[in-house]
Amino acid sequence: MHTSTGGGHDALSKRRAQFAGPSGIKGLMQNSRIFLLAVFASLGGFVYGYNQGMFGQVLNMSSFKTTVNPESIKNTTTRGLLTAILELGAWVGVLINGYNADKFGRKIATQIGVGVFVIGVIVQACATNVDYIYGGRFVTGLGVGILSMIVPLYNAELAPAEIRGSLVSLQQLAICTGIMISYWIGYGTNYIGGTGAGQSNAAWLVPICIQLLPAIILGVGIMWLPQSPRWLVSNDRDDEALNILANLRRAPKESEIVQLEFLEIKAQHMFEVDRSRAKFPQFQSGSFMDNFKLGFYDYASLFTNKSLRKRVFVAVFTMVFQQWSGINAILYYAAFIFQDLGLTGNTTSLLASGVGGILLMLATIPAVLYIDQLGRKPVLIAGAIGMGVSHIIVASLYGAFGPTNWEGRAAAGWVAVVFVWIYQINFGYSWGPGAWVLVAEVFPLGVRAKGISIGASSNWLNNFAIGQATPDMVASMNYGTFIFFGLICFLAAAFIFFMVPETKGLTLEEMDEVFGDEAGNAADDRARLDRIYTELGLMEGGDHAMNSEKHEKVAAIDIMNTGGYKLGTSTGM
Repeated sequence: MHTSTGGGHDALSKRRAQFAGPSGIKGLMQNSRIFLLAVFASLGGFVYGYNQGMFGQVLNMSSFKTTVNPESIKNTTTRGLLTAILELGAWVGVLINGYNADKFGRKIATQIGVGVFVIGVIVQACATNVDYIYGGRFVTGLGVGILSMIVPLYNAELAPAEIRGSLVSLQQLAICTGIMISYWIGYGTNYIGGTGAGQSNAAWLVPICIQLLPAIILGVGIMWLPQSPRWLVSNDRDDEALNILANLRRAPKESEIVQLEFLEIKAQHMFEVDRSRAKFPQFQSGSFMDNFKLGFYDYASLFTNKSLRKRVFVAVFTMVFQQWSGINAILYYAAFIFQDLGLTGNTTSLLASGVGGILLMLATIPAVLYIDQLGRKPVLIAGAIGMGVSHIIVASLYGAFGPTNWEGRAAAGWVAVVFVWIYQINFGYSWGPGAWVLVAEVFPLGVRAKGISIGASSNWLNNFAIGQATPDMVASMNYGTFIFFGLICFLAAAFIFFMVPETKGLTLEEMDEVFGDEAGNAADDRARLDRIYTELGLMEGGDHAMNSEKHEKVAAIDIMNTGGYKLGTSTGM
């Protein structure tokens, strides 16, 4: 990988800075078309979030328990597996999708995910016993895993650096919106046919089937969205990539802002192809088997290359801490937890879950607006500390009064509930969106889809463990569960402070410089990238000096007879 080698790269960084637009609300308004495209793509996150919140509600409905076997639902281990098997399917789906996203493109990979998701939902809707739920949720999980990985990848590759964090954060906002809506739908359908033994099966079938609508809208609508310019470049479709990039940036193809971004993407791709040819000349025939072997070595490079291994470490452990902060324990089992905290009655606990869903969604909005201004590290550290303190306070109240001594102490119970809500607020503005932003932006083009699939697989594997373990943890550890999650949150703050670099405002191509180091990178890699940058006109001369005045106004691509690219000037303005 590459690290800065002197004046040429410094000049290139200054040149990038000349074209950097505003972040925050102003940046989103200035890039309104990209913002709307990212909002639509984030329907994949909405589907994921809706499913997260919905099933915890359904598990608590008497008609569902009767249909799938009431005795199995009473068992905490079985209840955990019914919830967590979706995460197991998502773990498999996200690993498979690293290949699909590179082979078929981001759009077709999204449609594959939607198709698998729909099949899983239909199986659940036809359930007559618990085995239908196991099978349907596993298949649904395959689709959810694909969508959870492809949406932040797609949004990150469409976005300019100054609003990339905001657009990737839309994934988490969509997830939280889905959770919130699922809570209130579950709260409403809980009354269909009355409560208790007389409750209609529609009470749980309606919330399960509703999720088909946004999934189908995404699967059909994605056909009209642009393809990722970076994926097009990686598949040698440069003309299409340049046209889409110009359209996204609302600038002529010949403008310097478009040419500079296009050539940096091109340079990164050329570097990775050239490096692959040098390292694996025996696998360059283009056959299925050779491509499979190259893909295998791409995955292997994530663990053998020092710079990539550092990125994998950041991605994997960011997701470990996100999940073991306890968020999905709260989301999946909120109704049960609120009952343990002294809220009597199924309706009251569902209502408390719904309020938490609203707060979680509202808290995510500041992250979308300001994460590119505040930076990743301060937001994640503040959120982790806030979550940790909330857990400890809930543990103290639960230890003093729970699980059976809440009677006559309604005020203490509601204080505990409020701090669960405060916990959700802290997660909403920080680790919810921030973790996905980091994972989506740290990997280079050639292994980005595979790297994100590794990071997302960490999310889902830990998600599975949380879903499976939480009912038994609460049953056996009581308030110790909250102490455990609180300590994890404090460790997460330390991890971000000491181990994670700040990536705010960097292009995806500049990320190499953040994670590379002089001692750990081969000289031929640095020379190779310098040569490509010089060939493309991004750096000039052997001393890497950038003649910025030469490119002050407009640049154009001159396709040379050799097939190389040169950034020249135009006198038309």
